[in-house]
Amino acid sequence: MKLADIRTFVVANPPPAFGGPYFVFVRLTTACGINGIGEAYGVPFDPHLVARLIEDIFARYAEGQDPHDIEALWRRVYSSGYTQRPDVTLMGVLSALEMACWDIVGKAAGQPVHKLLGGAVHERLRAYTYIYPRPGDRTDVYADPDLAAERAAEYLAQGFTALKFDPAGPYSAFDGRQLSLEALDRCERFARQLREAVGSRADLLFGTHGQMTAAGAIRLARRLEPFDPLWFEEPVPPDAPEEMARLARATTVPIAAGERLATKYDFARLLDAGGAAILQPNLGRVGGLLEAKKIAAMAEVRHVQIAPHLYCGPVVGAANIQLAACSPNFLILEGIEDWGGFHAKILKAPIRFEDGYVIPPDGPGLGVELDEAVAEANPWTGDRLHLEMAAKPVI
Repeated sequence: MKLADIRTFVVANPPPAFGGPYFVFVRLTTACGINGIGEAYGVPFDPHLVARLIEDIFARYAEGQDPHDIEALWRRVYSSGYTQRPDVTLMGVLSALEMACWDIVGKAAGQPVHKLLGGAVHERLRAYTYIYPRPGDRTDVYADPDLAAERAAEYLAQGFTALKFDPAGPYSAFDGRQLSLEALDRCERFARQLREAVGSRADLLFGTHGQMTAAGAIRLARRLEPFDPLWFEEPVPPDAPEEMARLARATTVPIAAGERLATKYDFARLLDAGGAAILQPNLGRVGGLLEAKKIAAMAEVRHVQIAPHLYCGPVVGAANIQLAACSPNFLILEGIEDWGGFHAKILKAPIRFEDGYVIPPDGPGLGVELDEAVAEANPWTGDRLHLEMAAKPVI
């Protein structure tokens, strides 16, 4: 079996665009006609350039190779151009190609990927969602704790037992910083009102995006502790695991981190520092499925859990599901509400969501198929990046 062809898709995500303004998908095809799909996450360039990068790496290292030989492919791409370090751009590209290879391997074997990575240990996967805005909202649900509490009750009615929210305010290229007293008060009020709204029926996941110094995060963590959140997510920038560890030692709230990390090497430094109790690899950036499985194993021996990150498209979501299903230390899975909307439309059959849980598919490979007609009907023509930081310091 040899890889013979590649096609990339840069797909606009229509409003409300939860998961980002666009998705970058790839389809690989073998000489014997088996297709596999993958997705790159958050590569910090124009997505059409990202598609070209994927095509270039395929031509250099994957074309004509056996898709089963994932370890060899991984090392060659990881070392491309004398890099041999956790480069988030290169790893985003590799992640898309690697998960497409696993999709092919699973289809050739007639087995879901999780069966090839150790077998299922979870029959269903607890899932959470952000508290998202909706058309006609009277205020901004990200800034209004009253509306957020109302929305939380609606999500609980759908079966969710965990909800994420991020009231800390904007993040910038100049973070970390000390949050203002106004922001600290707002964060505390959100935590209080959401806890009053959900009681013990749901965990609260306090999201941030590296806005704070460790000292600033400690100030906020002390305000959050009375409301017992399941985690405090990436409160300091990802480039200093020792600072994340300083926060972890100073609070009773579990620290979660990892969406901006790539490869086992980044995660090993975070684990060695004692910087997180919960790891959040995004399989479209971390280096793919096998790399994420290695990270999960490193975490397992330290009694650290995994909660795969998702703020992108459903192909990464499908890869997350395969990893979660076969990982004993899986905690919870991020989704975009109930996996409906465009995340369902872009697939030939949607991811199965039931009463707050995702049901791992038993079909071969990743268990999902890209609807290429939908992809072609929604081309991305904008100039935004997937996520962008404020260009000036936040006062």
